[in-house]
Amino acid sequence: MISQKTIDEVIDTARIEDVVGDFVGLKRRGSNMIGLCPFHNEKTPSFNVSPSKGIFKCFGCGQAGNSVKFIMELEKLSYPETIKYLAKKYNIQVEEDEQPVEFKQEQFERESMYLLNQWVLEYFQEQMLHTEEGQSVALSYFKERGFTLETIETFALGFHPPGYSVLYDAAIKAGYKPEFLFKTGLAIEKDGKGIDRFRGRVMFPIRQQSGKVLGFGGRILGNDKKIAKYLNSPESEVYHKSSVLYGLFEAKKAISNEDEALLVEGYTDVISLHQAGLKNVVASSGTSLTVDQIKLLRRYTENIVMLYDGDSAGIKATFRGLDMILEQGLHVKIVSLPEGEDPDSFAKANTADYLKDYIRREAKDFIAYKTSVLKEEADGDPIKIASMIREVVHSLALIPDQVLRSVYLKDCAERLDTDEQTLIFELNRQIKDNQKKAYSREVKDNHEVHLPESLEEEIAQIKQLPDLGAAMPQEMDVVRILILYANNIVPFEGKTEEGEDADLLYRIGDIILHELNEDELFPEDPVNLRIFNFFAQAAENEFPKDVFFLHHQDEEVSQRAINLTSSPHLLSENWKEKHQIFISSESDLSKKMILTAVYSYKLRRVQNMLKELNEALSGEQADDEMNASLERYMGLQNAKLELAKQLSYVIL
Repeated sequence: MISQKTIDEVIDTARIEDVVGDFVGLKRRGSNMIGLCPFHNEKTPSFNVSPSKGIFKCFGCGQAGNSVKFIMELEKLSYPETIKYLAKKYNIQVEEDEQPVEFKQEQFERESMYLLNQWVLEYFQEQMLHTEEGQSVALSYFKERGFTLETIETFALGFHPPGYSVLYDAAIKAGYKPEFLFKTGLAIEKDGKGIDRFRGRVMFPIRQQSGKVLGFGGRILGNDKKIAKYLNSPESEVYHKSSVLYGLFEAKKAISNEDEALLVEGYTDVISLHQAGLKNVVASSGTSLTVDQIKLLRRYTENIVMLYDGDSAGIKATFRGLDMILEQGLHVKIVSLPEGEDPDSFAKANTADYLKDYIRREAKDFIAYKTSVLKEEADGDPIKIASMIREVVHSLALIPDQVLRSVYLKDCAERLDTDEQTLIFELNRQIKDNQKKAYSREVKDNHEVHLPESLEEEIAQIKQLPDLGAAMPQEMDVVRILILYANNIVPFEGKTEEGEDADLLYRIGDIILHELNEDELFPEDPVNLRIFNFFAQAAENEFPKDVFFLHHQDEEVSQRAINLTSSPHLLSENWKEKHQIFISSESDLSKKMILTAVYSYKLRRVQNMLKELNEALSGEQADDEMNASLERYMGLQNAKLELAKQLSYVIL
């Protein structure tokens, strides 16, 4: 088990904006940062990061927490795995105590597979760079492809020696278990022995955006048509090819900085463009482009430029990919390369400046690209032209943004020299068909009814709002004030020891504790009560600050604190600096705020007590019980009137 010292050091060192920034494109907004939430689909940023508090909060789906929680949820890692991940990121030495017996077997297996993959990556590099065969065969191959040693190191390229069990035997000798060699697909079990899967190939490690090695792609050396040119790791506990983008680990910062991603098909396309200076490039990993890959890319940018081969297969892949990208609400452009060129060869033949200029000059929006390709295919044939129109409108119908769809529709009508109303009619028909198909598919698969997307996203966000428990809002407000302002000092009217009137200074926490203790009104919600008790225990010392709760090991406490103290809106400094309009903040109104919050809470509790007494009085009671209940009822009514009076005074 990881020592508490290491855990504390990791949590203190990990900067939330750095950790989140590795996965989400963030933009500054006041003292906070915003971006598109990686946990749910959204088009307008509702994901907030607070560097000062060290937390993130999505006001769309309710996900919230610190750096550790973010990595755990996003990467689906255990707590120990997350601490190790962050420790590696910040070069912190991990100290471990003896592991508990209950450490989950599946977590151990997954970590073992990651460790094995990392060792294999280094083994492949060693074989290529420091053996005679590797240098003469693999290294020379990469150099012939135009890759520099720096590029080879950046992408951790390597070489799998020939021979049936060279890697298997080396891994066993190094202490790795056969079961993990089989589970990762590095070896195939046959007659109780291990046979290497990638023997005699140059190797391309496939890494997660965090840098962990998930699997490998291997290319044959030579042109034996009986053997698959490329071979990829099979699906495993750690590698799901439909959810991985090759090169994202190397490209993510460039994509965020440039707010654009170049999308290509192959490993060498990525490497050549990266080496040529276009570092914001990724490829689907041994599979056709998938929705999960698009969603992964959307964490960093909404702008995609596709660079696929111009042959028939490349055009089909482009059409299929752009429709999927449009359906996810991203903006897509397509670049057609000169005939006979692919991204790999084109990158090698031109300078970085020329490549960037070419992409900027030749990038077409999907309407321009698709209409030009289909027009050429139709060649004036009326039937083919009608089919072409339906094909283009099919892409338009996938765009979720109605305004953007309308703009593209006008452009499409001009390019196809077609009446706009005809396109509108066909567009509406296809949208309705899409909704019916989606409805039928959902009912069949999940036995659930789903609304059209325009309403579904709004309702989904309402359903996903954070659960603040069943506690009354007034109780929540009192706890929120304690978390944020317990140590703040405010003046209250009182008398000195000599009996003179004066403004006396009190801590907000002391005032609230006094008011609630005096009437024995403690929070009813169990999480709120745990938070309240932290203040009660520290009454004669400094009260715990908000950071104590925001990063508390009790997840219910930390989530409650984040939900209570986070706001989706910030007051712009321009009101004061530019317009000379001064607006009081909540902390400026502390006396009024305290009285309003405490009296509102007391009033609500009194109202609840009166309701319970009313129900009791309506039933049968002995005379003594009835008299006691009536006396209590009158006392509560007087308290209710007094609290209402106090609240009226405070509000005025």
